Amino acid sequence: MFDLHRLRLLRELKHRGTLAAVAAALSYSPSTISQQLSLLEAEVGVRLLEHVGRRVRLTQQAEILVAHTEAVLERLERAETDIATSLTDLTGTLRIASFQSAALALVPTALNLLHAAHPLLRVHLTQMERESAISALLARDFDLIIDVEYPGIPGPRPAEVEQEELCEDTLHLAHPAIGGVADPMEALLSLAKLPWIMEPEGTIARRWSMALCREAGFEPDIRYESTDHFLHLRLAEQGHAAALLPGLAWHGRPPTVPIQPLPRAHHRRRLLTAVRRGGGQHPTIKAARQALLQAAEQLVL
Repeated sequence: MFDLHRLRLLRELKHRGTLAAVAAALSYSPSTISQQLSLLEAEVGVRLLEHVGRRVRLTQQAEILVAHTEAVLERLERAETDIATSLTDLTGTLRIASFQSAALALVPTALNLLHAAHPLLRVHLTQMERESAISALLARDFDLIIDVEYPGIPGPRPAEVEQEELCEDTLHLAHPAIGGVADPMEALLSLAKLPWIMEPEGTIARRWSMALCREAGFEPDIRYESTDHFLHLRLAEQGHAAALLPGLAWHGRPPTVPIQPLPRAHHRRRLLTAVRRGGGQHPTIKAARQALLQAAEQLVL
């Protein structure tokens, strides 16, 4: 029988990409990781890694092993769920990753609800953009993440991930110069020559924003880039940049800058919770999802 610990190291290498990344995540030295994988190769009797320059790549046989390891870990996750279900109180640590606006608007209320219902449960929150969160979830750095999808630009949905709808969040065009233009596309065009603030290249929000502006017929002059929606909001409030802001930016309070609706096909983004396959029925996950749903219901989005 193959050593499960070594199989998990091979799986970590697939998800994290380098021996150094695996070593850093698990607090081992790279040489220790390399030694353990060499022992696994001896156990299996075939080559599992091949060198490509300074990196290593999994062989076809290694990919087969990782697929079976995923199945074993999913089964163990279901066993953990069954044990937790048999207990009367929720204990342990729940690790959540969330992007900024959801972390600010939803998580504090959800924490209040969880603490009141399950005082022995410890919650660890990390702010992380969704582009990194899915891979971190699969690498078992987190138990649950808050994910987001923008209109017309769905994010990746790996087969190893279970997603559940959380809420919808209305998106707005924001700038003090907005006014008197009823048509959403005309409102966008009226700000075409102004400076813009958007999220950085490579993010799903940036791809959506660029597609919207191009559909309206212009290439935005992007002078400011940030994942921080507080900065987006502040620059829009003071007229330094036009912005596309989600309703979560105001945490359920009235807008602090003139806003305009977006075209119907672009006006809402979807928030979801995601967990590893097999973990959705864990009592801690179910409690966290319920608390987040209640927190979302208290906001006007």
